[in-house]
Parts: sequence; C-alpha cells; structure tokens
Amino acid sequence: MSSQTPTAPPIRRIAHLDMDAFYASVELLRYPQLKGLPVVIGGGRRRVDEAIRNLPEGGTLADIPVDSFPLLKDYTGRGVITTATYPARQFGVGSAMGLMKAAKLCPQAIILPVDFDEYRRYSRTFKKIILEVAPLMEDRGVDEVYIDFTDVPGGQRDGGRSLARLLQKAILDATGLTCSIGVAPNKLIAKMASEFNKPNGISVVYEDDLENLIWPLPCRKVNGIGPKADEKLKRFGIETVGQLAARDRDWLVANFGKATGAWMHEVSWGRDSRPVVTESEPVSMSRETTFDRDLHAVRDRAELGAIFTKLCEQLAADLQRKGYVGKTIGIKLRYDDFKIATRDQTIDRFTDDAKTIRHTGGLCLKRVPLERPLRLLGVRVGALAKAGSPEALAPAGSGTHRAAAEPVATTASLF
Repeated sequence: MSSQTPTAPPIRRIAHLDMDAFYASVELLRYPQLKGLPVVIGGGRRRVDEAIRNLPEGGTLADIPVDSFPLLKDYTGRGVITTATYPARQFGVGSAMGLMKAAKLCPQAIILPVDFDEYRRYSRTFKKIILEVAPLMEDRGVDEVYIDFTDVPGGQRDGGRSLARLLQKAILDATGLTCSIGVAPNKLIAKMASEFNKPNGISVVYEDDLENLIWPLPCRKVNGIGPKADEKLKRFGIETVGQLAARDRDWLVANFGKATGAWMHEVSWGRDSRPVVTESEPVSMSRETTFDRDLHAVRDRAELGAIFTKLCEQLAADLQRKGYVGKTIGIKLRYDDFKIATRDQTIDRFTDDAKTIRHTGGLCLKRVPLERPLRLLGVRVGALAKAGSPEALAPAGSGTHRAAAEPVATTASLF
C-alpha cells in the first residue's frame, strides 16, 4: 500500500500594479512631441484644446508645434493638478496641487485639460488584459489594481517576477503605456513595493526581506499612515517603519488607540491578511464642488447654503439611483490656504433622504472653523448598506429614514 506525501500549499504572492503617471502618459500617446517635457494635466475637462487650433493643414496631433501648447505660467484660475509627467515632478509639482502654486514652481510646464473618457477607455483595456491572464483582480481605481498571483501559472516563478514581466509587456504592446508592479506576500507590502522602481519597474519582496527593504522606509510610506499620524509618530521619535516595529504593541495602543495602535503594530511587522476582492460594495458616496471664487461663510451665506443644499440633493439622488442608504454623514471643506477640514456624524437610522443629509451635514458644519474663505465644499454619506437589506431594515435604530424627523437647518443657521 503506497502513500503520497501531501503537497505544500503555494506561497502567497500578491501583486500591486500601478500605471505610471497614467493620465499624463495617455496624453503623451496623443502628443508624442511632448515626451521628456514637463507637462501637467488639470484645470478642467477637455473641450477643444487651444493647441489644436494650430494643427497644420493635413497634419495630425503629433504635428502640432511644441510652442503652440499653453504654458502653466499663463494659467489663471482655481483648478488643481490631476497628474504630472515625471519631468514636471522633479520641480516639486504633484497631484492635487493648485495650478497657480504649481506655476511658481514650474512656469515652463505645458498644461493640458483632462479627458476622463479617454483615460477610462485605456483603463478598461489594461484591466481586460490582466483578467485574461490572472482572474483574481481587485480594481482600486482607474490606474491601479491588486492581483493574486498565487495560483496563476507562472505566478510563483522568481517570486512572481516572470508573470509581472509578462503583464508589463502585454499592457505595453496593447496600449503603449508602462506600469510598475510590486509582488509580495500581501497587499500592504505589494503596494509599497510598486513604488520602489518607478517608472516601468518590477520589485519582488519576500517575507525575509522585511528588515532590509521595508523597515528603513519612512512611516508615511505605509498606506494608511497619513500626515497627522506621521507627525505624531515623529514627536515620539518614530520616523521609520523599523522604529515603529520596535515599539511595544501595548505602547502603540496606549498612544494611538486600540484599533489604530494594534493595526500599526501589525503593519510594521509586514502582516496583512486582506484578500484580493474581485467585487466589493462602495464604502461611501460623495459630492463636492470647487468654487469659481473663494466664498465666505458670512458674506456669501446664501450662495453657500444654496450650493450645499444642491450637493445634498444630488447625493441623495445618487444613493437612490444606485440603491444604497447610509448612516454616517460628513462634510469636507477646503480653505483658501488649501488646508482641508472634515467632520462626520452617525445617525440612528439609515437614510437616502436629502433633507436628512442636509440637516446632519449642517450639524457637522457647526463643528468646523468658518472664519477663512472657502475654495471647496463637499458632502459624503458612508456606512452604506443596500436599501431594503436586512441590515438597513433592522429594527434596532436602523431603517431607511425618508421623513425628516427634525426641522431642516436653514441656510442662515449653517453659514
């Protein structure tokens, strides 16, 4: 009677694939004459480019002279950068920066409007290529995904490097675009690794690479440690992931709270058991708008109130159209100095009602400073559930709330 030795399970290999300067790279396919130059994308949606007006008769977009494109130094407006080419980033220009501020850092940069339809088209193309090779893919936005390499043929070879190289080549051949890929034992480290060799790089991290490759990194490189947490860590003399890992778990819990402290301890040791999720429900929905001019809570009270009401109505319509209700309602403000303030409040019933969102959002607004002029106002509904689901209909204070039980806050009381 013969017996077989059980086969060891494959080692978990998770990849994070990030398209390189995605929006800018798509634009460079359209305008190859701009390759190697500082270019920023932003300021508004594409209509008709000023540059196209100088298209030579019988020529293509690639024939437009470089000096025909608008320069950042000549931009006037309130837009922000969506992305920038790597030559522009060398001047300190980056995503979410105001275009007027960027113009001071890199006045010679060329500015192009955004073309979301084109970016989404390329996004669908590269994701389709991935799915044909590796079916376990988690969509994380227009330009990045997680991929489970573990059981894919070739996914274990060289720690996943061979499969990553195959995907890079397939995407480049089909789209002309490059991407960077990090492969690691989990999503946490894979995302960090995808930044190691940008652009067009592949980085493979094994479990025993934690001390050499991950611990020397700044804490800010950990996805989930934001500016405020990083600042607090630095006050304790903790600047690197390794220094974070050296701290006792109980100390982290005592200083950062039970959930955050425990999470920091886990991630500093490279632990992350999150699966690659092929389909997921939205966590929240939001609506926001950037004003044409700075608005003040006192002087522009009526205008701000009308804008806020419209945002709440649009958000409620979004929820109802997509079949969701939520319990946590929040607001977002961006001041004239680009600083951001957010507040939220959880109510006792799920809702998709505009008046309820407006009222609760108004209560949140009362908890933020309103002395400075505002550039942006937004409203968000989180802790979502499917309308009509058991969770949303549960009797313990969790049913869809369409009627405003309390009086709706007026514009005057909010601003």
